[in-house]
Amino acid sequence: MSRILVIDDERSIRNTLKDILEYEKYEVELAEDGIKAFDKIKAASFDVILCDIKMPGMDGIEVLEKLQEVTPDTPVVMISGHGNIDTAVESIKKGAFDYIEKPLDLNRLLITIRNAMDKSSLVTETKILKKKVNRKFEIVGESPALKAVVEMADRVAKTDARVLITGANGTGKELVARRIHDQSNRSAGPFIEVNCAAIPSELIESELFGHEKGSFTSAVKQHIGKFEQANGGTLFLDEIGDMSLSAQAKVLRVLQENIISRVGGDKHIKVDVRVVAATNKNLSAEIAENNFREDLYHRLSVILIKVPSLNERLEDIPLLANHFIQLICDEYGMPKKTITDDAIAELQKINWTGNIREFRNVIERLIILCDQQITGEDVLRFAAPLK
Repeated sequence: MSRILVIDDERSIRNTLKDILEYEKYEVELAEDGIKAFDKIKAASFDVILCDIKMPGMDGIEVLEKLQEVTPDTPVVMISGHGNIDTAVESIKKGAFDYIEKPLDLNRLLITIRNAMDKSSLVTETKILKKKVNRKFEIVGESPALKAVVEMADRVAKTDARVLITGANGTGKELVARRIHDQSNRSAGPFIEVNCAAIPSELIESELFGHEKGSFTSAVKQHIGKFEQANGGTLFLDEIGDMSLSAQAKVLRVLQENIISRVGGDKHIKVDVRVVAATNKNLSAEIAENNFREDLYHRLSVILIKVPSLNERLEDIPLLANHFIQLICDEYGMPKKTITDDAIAELQKINWTGNIREFRNVIERLIILCDQQITGEDVLRFAAPLK
């Protein structure tokens, strides 16, 4: 049942609102001033707060300001019989969800409360989703090799320096790129990812820079490229070692001038983008074979971060196993399974050529095929083909 707190110094108003709202199946608490209201807020949470403006001691605006500090996600509806447009505007500016004048219009009050409830639900759902997303992209491990990567990422994040992340497939290069973005001054901006290996060479320029309508046969409308989409944020160029030489030349120009031109267009568009790149290839060898531009390499590699393979940090397997068990069990809506010490020991004996990606798949397989407890025998039975 949704809970509402009514703060008003007039007993008759408090009791009337309590009767009306309880009839509408809300659970209602009453407080005659701000001090008693905060005592109740400390003891329990509320979905909506109704607050009078003219009260002795701490007035409604002061209560509102303090509520924004104590419980910023709870919608506050201000009510007053002495209000004017300036009071209403001030309330909204200070974070109130809405403002209603006395005598209260019952229909408007109930609609406002329902809308506030909807907002409260959306805020809660958003937080849950963000938590799930953050868990999905969390860097898990305490090994010295991984700690060095995280420390480097955090140090460089606050700058706009370009970063080149290297490491084998499945080591978590994208997670490092996302951490750099999330810890940076651009975290409020977009994080746009481009898998250069997955896009045909003839389409990579259109994908990166966009195209104008009619610039080629299938260009039936204007397309905004990834550089423009990432404006004000971070562009992650994954597997940049697979990018064509012609696209490399254009990327180099953008990095030098911060200006792009869409395919088929002559307009110069200024962009403000931080580029983080990643590759599983040895770019020095690619340069020697004329497959990668040396000048682009130097532009991209202001900071170099090498992500260790799972085989180089086997001591992280217990943490990783529990992390993925929790994550996957949550996704499947099942109780969290446990894993025995001998199962962990068997997992640490495996040669993880596919790194974290392979490890996650094995954990998912074990969750699906095993009972409530994952044992060493289970690992030998279901992960043996991957040795």
